[in-house]
Amino acid sequence: MADTPIDRKWLMAGAALAGTAMLTIVALAMRGMVPATSAPAPKPAPPVVKSALPAPPPPPAATVPAAKPAAAASVGAPADPTTFVLRRVLPVAGPFRHGDWLWDDKGVPAGPIVITVDLEAETLSIFRDGYEIGTAVILYGADYKPTPLGTYPITQKDADHRSNLYGGAPMPFMLRLTNDGISIHGSDVALGAATHGCIGVPTPFARKLFAAVKLGDPVIVTRGRRIEAAPSA
Repeated sequence: MADTPIDRKWLMAGAALAGTAMLTIVALAMRGMVPATSAPAPKPAPPVVKSALPAPPPPPAATVPAAKPAAAASVGAPADPTTFVLRRVLPVAGPFRHGDWLWDDKGVPAGPIVITVDLEAETLSIFRDGYEIGTAVILYGADYKPTPLGTYPITQKDADHRSNLYGGAPMPFMLRLTNDGISIHGSDVALGAATHGCIGVPTPFARKLFAAVKLGDPVIVTRGRRIEAAPSA
């Protein structure tokens, strides 16, 4: 490594001092003033100068991806009814009115359950293996407490549930969708009525719905999006 200017200065000074000492000893020896047994005078050691090397940079700090914020309980995954294959809808004679419902699962094979709710049509349908086995007119949330859109798994079933938010109001055959109180349950479905965000269905229909579903079954809540039947094979 090349000497720094500071190194050279001290090295030249040390060399000059060493040379001067040697000349003095030789001159004294030649004059007979230095005994043969005497040791030569110690050479002054040149100062040690450490080169000021820059400190190595610290290792880079480990980076940890920022955690994603947990999704709020009242927000469901985006609903995509187009991924749902519909094989049959129940024939409904005449217009559906508040309080009306229909159930027919005869001959329908076992299979996955999907519940769809269309707030614009005010209708809930339950499908098994793509076959509609039940449908009913519903109540849904008032403007100040709207029913959230999205896809929600059923997280709790309670046949004799009472609200812990609204004075112990009965919520028979409750199917919980969110942790902040949104559920499907039996209700007096009447024209002009509304809920605090829940989906109300006629209580006899709620009883059948309760028996047909299990925890984890999806509920797709939309507003005006229809599910079309799959083309015939």
